[in-house]
Amino acid sequence: MSDVLARRKRLLGPHVTTFYKEPVHLARGEGVWLWDTDGRKYLDCYNNVPHVGHCHPRVVEAIAKQAATLNTHTRYVHDGILEYGEALTAKFDHDLTSMVMVCSGSEANDVALRMAQAMTGKTGLITTDNTYHGNTAAVSQLNSSKEPIGGFKDHVKRVPAPDNMQPAGGTRDGQKAAFTAAVKAAIAELEASEYGLSALIICPYFANEGFPTLEEGFLDEAVAAVHAAGGIVIADEVQPGFGRIGSHWWGHQKLNFAPDIVTLGKPMANGHPVAATITRPEILTAFQEGFKYFNTFGGNPVSAAAAHAVLNVIEDEGLVENAADVGSYAVAQLKELQAQYDVIADVRGSGLFFGVELWRDGKPATEVCTAMIDEMRDRGVLLHSEGRYDNTLKIRPPCAFDRSNADMLVETMTAAFEAVL
Repeated sequence: MSDVLARRKRLLGPHVTTFYKEPVHLARGEGVWLWDTDGRKYLDCYNNVPHVGHCHPRVVEAIAKQAATLNTHTRYVHDGILEYGEALTAKFDHDLTSMVMVCSGSEANDVALRMAQAMTGKTGLITTDNTYHGNTAAVSQLNSSKEPIGGFKDHVKRVPAPDNMQPAGGTRDGQKAAFTAAVKAAIAELEASEYGLSALIICPYFANEGFPTLEEGFLDEAVAAVHAAGGIVIADEVQPGFGRIGSHWWGHQKLNFAPDIVTLGKPMANGHPVAATITRPEILTAFQEGFKYFNTFGGNPVSAAAAHAVLNVIEDEGLVENAADVGSYAVAQLKELQAQYDVIADVRGSGLFFGVELWRDGKPATEVCTAMIDEMRDRGVLLHSEGRYDNTLKIRPPCAFDRSNADMLVETMTAAFEAVL
């Protein structure tokens, strides 16, 4: 392993990240399982990119078949992207019937920001103070984890992210009003500046913020305020999308609001680099008239085939329903575990995106969380952390995860708590 890590450091840079105190050197995957180069098997409870399971045979077949037939870009006419686009946009309401296909969620969000600029003629943005939306120069201005060189620009206003343990406004009941007030204040500040309000961009599950428990309608007043000011609402569905949250195909459906633009990425083609920006026809037209844009690999026939196969597998294998069932089952078991360990302050989630927040002596138990992640890895279960303090065990497995997998997760977590505490 030391030789591999030295090569990695030399080729990829000294600060390229790895998971776990002892990184996992992977060799292959299948379904919800991963194997390392020593043949050790791990239950994957974290990777949402292989949405329908690692190396799903139908996705592999679709990629291989199309790659053996044709692969080119969208300046040539090809049926595959149209057939996929029609199937995908049929999953949306609110006249979200047009799309731009790209290669990553970062690109999708970058395009979405430009769509909002083209539609409004303004550049000011609102996001939360504990978020992540990607890696382009424009999108990195939204992120809260590391300040860009040159600093954060003042066209971005941040509002307090909702939170179960430290809610905006001081109470869970008052959190919606506090969030709305913060958005309205940000709108006023932008409208009084040279930037004006272009868009509010949020993950509707607030995934990187720690996926707090929010009721339907939480964003209603904030969204209404943005629209009243002429702004655009962007829903970043890269993490909650494609049925992961169980109750709905999309996170914005769970909160029941109408976005103007939706961005998709990670799980869209089960690991093949595919992403998209979905919007209304008039917004896409404004974008195309305002910006010269072309993406060589976005929407190529192989990518479209991979993504369409994923869509079909989700439907044919009932993975949205599976996420709802298995997620509820797992959360119920983890709530029983909560009664055994005082360090577990909160158990929450929706579908196959759930977790356990750890606090000790009135403070975030980040060190315990870090220790748990490595202990779980050593016991053959892969997961990681999330939230403002990295004190929440984040569980986000492939959507083929079943109840027996959930049993193994909880049993291993119980043993890990016994070892760590």
